[in-house]
Amino acid sequence: MNLSGKVALVTGGTNGIGAATALALARAGSAVAINGRHSDADALETLAQLQRMGGRVELILGDCARPGDCAAMVAETVSKLGRLDVLIHSAGGPANGGLFDITPENWHTAFDTHLHAVFHLTRAALPHMRPHREGAVILVSSTAGIRGIVTNVAYQVVKGALPQFARALAREFADDNIRVNCVAPGVIRTAFHKSMSEEQRRLNLEKRIPLHREGTPENVASVILELVTNDYVTGETFTIDGGLTMRIA
Repeated sequence: MNLSGKVALVTGGTNGIGAATALALARAGSAVAINGRHSDADALETLAQLQRMGGRVELILGDCARPGDCAAMVAETVSKLGRLDVLIHSAGGPANGGLFDITPENWHTAFDTHLHAVFHLTRAALPHMRPHREGAVILVSSTAGIRGIVTNVAYQVVKGALPQFARALAREFADDNIRVNCVAPGVIRTAFHKSMSEEQRRLNLEKRIPLHREGTPENVASVILELVTNDYVTGETFTIDGGLTMRIA
């Protein structure tokens, strides 16, 4: 896909992996709508970076855990930027707690934010892609959906479901030339991992990650950009984890 003249919506696009992805898409020529829940410092800084690049950009506020907000984000993107060709779902957040620790409310919030949001976003977005006979959807999963990890059962379950959701949609919409793929980042240097203890970080770098370093949002964004522009890849999940999932430790 040539991104010149195309429009992308990036949920969770105001910081971390989402922000890096929005910047990569803009550099490739796409107009970009970045979504966040609040117009906070991160959102305004990412917006300013995109504006300095000279392309068309919009900040779309909304909570992906709310079905109505998902539909509204897509509608606002199309209204302000004229079309929609690329959907990146990067919004998320932690869902800590084992089976007997996590509250039912947090369990449902994890599903609403990470999984149900994809259902509502794609149902709203794909009707805008199908008339053009071209489109790309990328879902941001996690290696937590592949490995067994103690104390975050909900997060593992929802992230583990995203690759299958991508395969299901890839098969369903292949005849419309709409490609659906997934990325599964490992330990990425973002605010999401700030709560990690020094002991855990040291264990990861010394024992668990063969490349002995954390990834960056840009490492993930470059793979997402490749999946958006390569028009012969669909239904796949790519790990970006420094080799983490090769190890059992």
